[in-house]
Amino acid sequence: MAARNVLGGPLLACSFDPLTGFFRDGCCNTSDEDLGRHTICVRVTAEFLQFSLSHGNDLSTPRPEFRFRGLVSGDRWCLCAARWLEAYLAGMAPPVVLEASHERALEVVPLQMLRECAWGSRQSQANDRSEPEGDPR
Repeated sequence: MAARNVLGGPLLACSFDPLTGFFRDGCCNTSDEDLGRHTICVRVTAEFLQFSLSHGNDLSTPRPEFRFRGLVSGDRWCLCAARWLEAYLAGMAPPVVLEASHERALEVVPLQMLRECAWGSRQSQANDRSEPEGDPR
């Protein structure tokens, strides 16, 4: 069966540059082996990257040994559902690309929270003012 997104439709790709996903297939696909549940496709912000770093998860430093260039504000990335929830509760959640977020994210985060932070919504635009318009990577 094809993977579904949090809205019940087909799971769309999150990002191929940088290449994301637990399986590094560009999608927020998951399995029982994905203990972190990398299921929420986000558009990272500078504030979120700093928040993540301050909580022990450095997503911005390049790691060439893992073919990881480091994330910059505006990149899309499959984020662990629990990390997104932690950021949400701290008021630092990055905008979510609902169509590219796996339905299993709903095991951790209620759909209403994800909708509140949907990329393109007024709330996420207010949190995303420094981002260039039009590049939906």
